[in-house]
Amino acid sequence: MGPGGVARLRAGHLTPAGTPTPSATRRLAEMGLFRTSPPKIYSLTVLTSTDCNLGCGYCFQNVEQDPTGGNRPPRISHARLTSETITGVLEFTRRRMAAAGLQALHVLLFGGEPLLNPRGCRELLARAADYGLVSASMISNGTLLTPLLAGQLAGLGLRSVQITFDGDAATHDAIRVRRSGGGTFEGIIRNITRVSETTPLGWALRVNVSHLNYAGIDALLDTLADRLDPSRCAMQFAWVGDVGIGYANEMRHTADLAERFFRWRRHALELGFTVSRPRAHLPCGTCSHANGLYGAVVNADGTLSSCWETAGKPGWQVGSVVDGYLPSEQTEDIWVSCDDKNHYSDDDRAVAAFNDAADAAFLDYLAETGRLRP
Repeated sequence: MGPGGVARLRAGHLTPAGTPTPSATRRLAEMGLFRTSPPKIYSLTVLTSTDCNLGCGYCFQNVEQDPTGGNRPPRISHARLTSETITGVLEFTRRRMAAAGLQALHVLLFGGEPLLNPRGCRELLARAADYGLVSASMISNGTLLTPLLAGQLAGLGLRSVQITFDGDAATHDAIRVRRSGGGTFEGIIRNITRVSETTPLGWALRVNVSHLNYAGIDALLDTLADRLDPSRCAMQFAWVGDVGIGYANEMRHTADLAERFFRWRRHALELGFTVSRPRAHLPCGTCSHANGLYGAVVNADGTLSSCWETAGKPGWQVGSVVDGYLPSEQTEDIWVSCDDKNHYSDDDRAVAAFNDAADAAFLDYLAETGRLRP
């Protein structure tokens, strides 16, 4: 797998160590497999609210576990996007887009739970139309999404919403718990169904996988296929990492679990969900380039972070929308990229072998069924 696509090699194309031979490498380079194209769209992530109505123990915006053992873990500081901050965000974005030579803008509504500030979401998208907005998406827990609000956001450019599930209904309700108490599974399903009836929004369903819920994921897939319209849903399976807040995922990167990941992908595809083929790790437009060349993560108070994972966390700010990015010598130790703060029980070689096994099995399946297109 490379930035430019996927190639299937035969044994003769590999060295005894399993790497491509020099001639195979040259041929793959000629085919463009290693070619990375610069982004054409500026990617702006904005936290409209740092608060959340759920108390998920693994959330990277927690600062520790709930000391009482309940569902109210301490979180990053409260901040809420205002009209004044939106002005700063969009003017900052205009300057950064000009510097990168980009004219098109994508906005990701993020939190906390972004819909705890619906006015901020609406105003940001409405005003971003004058700055080259071509599309918008949102990461939400889905508990506050109503047909009225979804229709308003869709009219302002929102195209898709990512929502997370944590296993079958019973397990999900034990993990994704309201801070006020009570489960969320049925409410999320109901909201997706109602919004789907009145808007064209697409759904990116993220299925978290941990030692607490992997046994119920097969049942979850069947339930989601029965209750939702799979043709409007993309699905991904995400390993819950340990971000150093006292919530450790005890799963190990075993061959058996790699087989499960493959089976879940295959089953989701057979049920009618969209499941993306495995891809090489591409540079993130937001956090993989020096000083956020092609994108930015902005907290609700206007401070800048390099990545979602550090937004709103004290000591991790790399600038502000008013003053721009700090000098690189001041940010090099706090500039993180996607998954940099995730820790696993196994070493890097075990993680890589696990991913290779799960990805190769799914790629073989796609090839065998005629789904692996250039």
